[in-house]
Amino acid sequence: MTLLSIPDFIGRFHPVLVHLPIGILLLGCLFQLMTIKSRFSALRAAVPFIYLLGGLGAVVSSVSGYLLSQSGDYDGNMVGIHQWLGISVSVISLVVYILYRKGVREALLNLTAVVLIVLITLTGHYGGSLTHGSDYLTSALNDDGKGKAAVPPVPNVQQALAYTHMIQPLLKNRCYSCHGADKQKGKLRLDTREFMLKGGEDGKAIIPGSAEESELIKRLLLPSSNEDHMPPKEKPQLTQEEIQLLTWWVMEGADFNKKVTELKQSEKIKPVLLSFQTGAAKAAEALSDVPAEEVTKADAALIAQLKQAGVVVIPVKGNSNYLSASFVTAKATPEVLKLLSGLKKQLVWLNMAGTGLDDNGLKMLSGLAALVRVNLSNTSVTDQGMASLKGLKHLQYINLVATKVTADGVEQLKELKELNSIYLYQTAVNKKDTERLKKLFHKVNLEFGGYIVPTLAKDTTEVKPPVSK
Repeated sequence: MTLLSIPDFIGRFHPVLVHLPIGILLLGCLFQLMTIKSRFSALRAAVPFIYLLGGLGAVVSSVSGYLLSQSGDYDGNMVGIHQWLGISVSVISLVVYILYRKGVREALLNLTAVVLIVLITLTGHYGGSLTHGSDYLTSALNDDGKGKAAVPPVPNVQQALAYTHMIQPLLKNRCYSCHGADKQKGKLRLDTREFMLKGGEDGKAIIPGSAEESELIKRLLLPSSNEDHMPPKEKPQLTQEEIQLLTWWVMEGADFNKKVTELKQSEKIKPVLLSFQTGAAKAAEALSDVPAEEVTKADAALIAQLKQAGVVVIPVKGNSNYLSASFVTAKATPEVLKLLSGLKKQLVWLNMAGTGLDDNGLKMLSGLAALVRVNLSNTSVTDQGMASLKGLKHLQYINLVATKVTADGVEQLKELKELNSIYLYQTAVNKKDTERLKKLFHKVNLEFGGYIVPTLAKDTTEVKPPVSK
């Protein structure tokens, strides 16, 4: 440890040190106000010592808070308010101790106790705002029960502005609390275009056109056990669809003004984009994040083997033992698929999109009885493989986009009572079979795709001369 790092090290103890003097001083204020009643007069003897102890603790907390503020990770204006409020609490606490020793009037001491309570409350509020964001308290009141969705439902995803309507809300709900206007961990801000392109102390957050070199994407894909993984594992995590959305946006140039329809879209990203559309998003919100019952922790050695094979395995949220596995950088070989069987109790979300998984491989997954979500888009599964899914009684979401599955294959899923959404865009389901499936799955959200986007007057239209006869 160098001499230059010692102040920063001491400053990091501020969150630990600050709570003790708060409790002590509030106890002193409470005792002081209780002595207004004669039956509590015996408490008066303890109050001076409590103020002295709390005041000294507040001084230590103020010093550590000042050292922490020098890291530059926090908004300067808010830090200034929090800092002077903290200093005021320290000074007034020690002054009250001196006044107590001098035997000043009881009314003044009671008034001072009220002032201290107000100051401590304000100091704590600004401290919490620095840590969690300035809207930490009010965000719960404005939530309307929709706080779980990082990206609000988009009525027409193709006509939405990619950054304004999708990327910015995602960053706001998952990243701004640590990398916004109030707080900048690692000198990184993600709330404006200029700051995003500037990056932080660890490099460029985004490099338009290169997700592999963008620090933001690299950290999202790190295992949750890695200390550099973002968001921190105790914070709400991005879903696989949200990670794919962000990666696609960066790969397509990280444009801040274009509509979704103006950006190049692979067959793999189309169903991901569609999942954010109003109907699909509402269906996704209805899905349970994790089963209600508890589950034991998965074998760490087994998870390590899967990660070694390129499978991204992360908790579905927070410290949950339920897991999500994504094959975005892995091959669906029999050896790797066999490893998944060891996670049959913990694995609830599985993303096999674009892996070339076939019916034989899908059969190896039939024992993963806890699965809630399965993405099989752009794989080689057929109707024959659908029979392997009949035992997944908890399955709520399945993505079959760009597969060879027909209506007969989809029909095999009719006994899955918890099924909520089936994505069938670019499958072998004939248009004449759509009505049959809608009747068969009348409680299920069926997405067939093929939506027509109207041409607007401001859109570019290619005009060709008539073919001469």
